[in-house]
Amino acid sequence: MTHREVLEALSGLLLAMFVAMVSSTIVSNALPRIVSDLNGSQTGYTWVVVSTMLAMTVTTPVWGKLADLFNNKVLVQISLAIFAVGSLVAGFSQSMEMLIGARVVQGLGIGGLTALVQVVIAKMVSPRERGRYSGYIGAVFAMATVSGPLIGGLLVDTVGWRWCFYIGVPISVIAFVVLQMKLNIQFQRREASIDYVGSLLIMGGVSALLIWVSLGGNQFDWVSGTSFALLGAAVVVIALAVAWEAFGAKEPVIPLRLFRDRTTVLATLASVLIGVAMFGSTVYLSQYFQMARGMSPTKAGLMSIFMVGGLFVTSVVSGRLVTRTGRWKRFLVGGMVLVIAGLALLGTIDADTHLLRVGLSMTLLGLGLGMTMQNLVLAVQNNTANADMGAASSLVAFFRSIGGSAGVAALGALLSHKVADSVLAGFQKLPAEVQAQIGDSSHESHSIPDLASLPPVIRDIYEQAFGGAIGDVFMVGVPFAVLALVCVLLIKEVPLRTTVMRDDELKAERVAAESPAAVDAGAH
Repeated sequence: MTHREVLEALSGLLLAMFVAMVSSTIVSNALPRIVSDLNGSQTGYTWVVVSTMLAMTVTTPVWGKLADLFNNKVLVQISLAIFAVGSLVAGFSQSMEMLIGARVVQGLGIGGLTALVQVVIAKMVSPRERGRYSGYIGAVFAMATVSGPLIGGLLVDTVGWRWCFYIGVPISVIAFVVLQMKLNIQFQRREASIDYVGSLLIMGGVSALLIWVSLGGNQFDWVSGTSFALLGAAVVVIALAVAWEAFGAKEPVIPLRLFRDRTTVLATLASVLIGVAMFGSTVYLSQYFQMARGMSPTKAGLMSIFMVGGLFVTSVVSGRLVTRTGRWKRFLVGGMVLVIAGLALLGTIDADTHLLRVGLSMTLLGLGLGMTMQNLVLAVQNNTANADMGAASSLVAFFRSIGGSAGVAALGALLSHKVADSVLAGFQKLPAEVQAQIGDSSHESHSIPDLASLPPVIRDIYEQAFGGAIGDVFMVGVPFAVLALVCVLLIKEVPLRTTVMRDDELKAERVAAESPAAVDAGAH
């Protein structure tokens, strides 16, 4: 494909990726208002995020495998349709339960878009050229991350939070039409055998594990019958999934042969750890600005420019440099060092930290993430056969999402407990006559209040509680980022190939073309 043809096809893919990414960021600043309107709790706040990530995570490897078996263009369009339906239902939600269910449907569509866009690009251009196109993906990610909170904040402050979901529908329709017109990739039909058993086992095992992480210590004690039952079920089902993928599946969802490659193993492990550090901590940034600093959703969205500005710059610049030089490891290492520094600095914030210092810490984190996210996928794709490109590309996204879902859930539980303890301690320090005037029933420590409606003395207690607790959440992400750096250091750098197929695949094609049977067929 020429550069122009690639860009035309890429326009529809990037629009699809934009709608998937913006669906999370546009809601982030609206969540405190949504949870308050629907009478939700901190647990509900966490589950609105986790439900989408859970559905996205468990379906990503399935979408990736389907991409190796069926027409990629149709699969992307199906993903868009599923996402649009989920967005409509979410907009009409009348309760937290209905909203969380709709977010699951959105997650099914997002899982497809997350996996398939990377796969389609990998099948259009070689790893060496993919660097600059990966930069475009990073730029779209940055644009979605910046514009999402801003648009979301503006919608919440003007027409209401429901439009944060409705707005995804027309964008999905536009992306669908653009893909229909511009995306034309060759697809060779082959005998397809869908691994239903493996898909169900993987989804069941990962779901049980993430539900255990999400609800543990909140809905049930870590040391309890429910906890052990969930964890035991997760371990057993995941073990069955591994055994089935290894010995029973004709076309396994996650081909275990991929793990024979050292780069794939280390990049996958690094993706899990980055997922914990990145998703687990940054998802609560908007809560920090609104709950600890008393900002409106729009102002909280503006603050995200610090992090996403850094991400935009390094994703584009590093992508072009990777294409020019064919070297990628230096960007992964440098990026992880910046991620660690950014998380460590954000771990020191509280309700009184100067906003410029918070912004600079966010910029460091963004600069690091821009250099790591796309290049990890690129490193795996460079070592992978074209026939396995869907499964391998989705593998990195799958494990990053597992880390992200577990991180959001576990750190959300930690945040909830710390806020509850701080609020309770704050109430107990108030004079007895003030406590009597306020009453305990109207301010539950686990609930997310509307700060504007609270008396100043109570509002201050909540702001201090959220400020200190969210700083602690960032600090917990630091060791995970350090371990990710260790994984990246151990990856062996292989120069990027300049062909879509590996050398062994090209050789096999030449041999097949030169065989007597092929020559006879050509003569006839």
